[in-house]
Amino acid sequence: MIRRLAGEAFLKIAGWRVVGPRPGPHDSGIFVGAPHTSGFDSALMLGVAWSNDLRIRFLIKREIVDGPFGPLWRAVGAIPVDRDNPGGLIDELVRLAAAGDGFQLVLTPEGTRKPVEYWKSGFYRLGAATGIPLVLVSPDGPTKTVTFAAPYALTGDVHRDMDHIRAFFADKRGVDPSKARVPRLRAEEDAAAAAELTGA
Repeated sequence: MIRRLAGEAFLKIAGWRVVGPRPGPHDSGIFVGAPHTSGFDSALMLGVAWSNDLRIRFLIKREIVDGPFGPLWRAVGAIPVDRDNPGGLIDELVRLAAAGDGFQLVLTPEGTRKPVEYWKSGFYRLGAATGIPLVLVSPDGPTKTVTFAAPYALTGDVHRDMDHIRAFFADKRGVDPSKARVPRLRAEEDAAAAAELTGA
């Protein structure tokens, strides 16, 4: 109740609204958030999640979680990541997904607020490995709107899946529209990367 009220108050004060089919607190989903263009994205993510009673987890640099505010970050759902040794992360997330109902993980596949040519493929790997649907979520700064898409089950056809993802994000501009880019995976242009991604 306290989180929901805090989330609702934050969104009201900041002037943002949420539209689209939102999952329930016990629905599993891999939340793909993009474009990731601003430091405000993290606060907005928590405001949207709390106001809708979502039980999200999200990845954050281990250095931050090991700092003085580490207990607070863990309390709001942070999962520490060692960027120098990322091996095994997907396996760990698969284990967490299998541990109970309502696995809700937020991933920002751009991996940075700077414009990038290719998205990181971890969201796709995790979706393929667990069968958990993707929930596409996007902020649009000019309209101060966060839009949810209906859950999407990956088909295993990378081009088809990415076309679906691009269609959703086509008119979403992020908090800072100047940094928004068209979603692309390296696997769409590299047959070997595609085979590794899908297990084909």
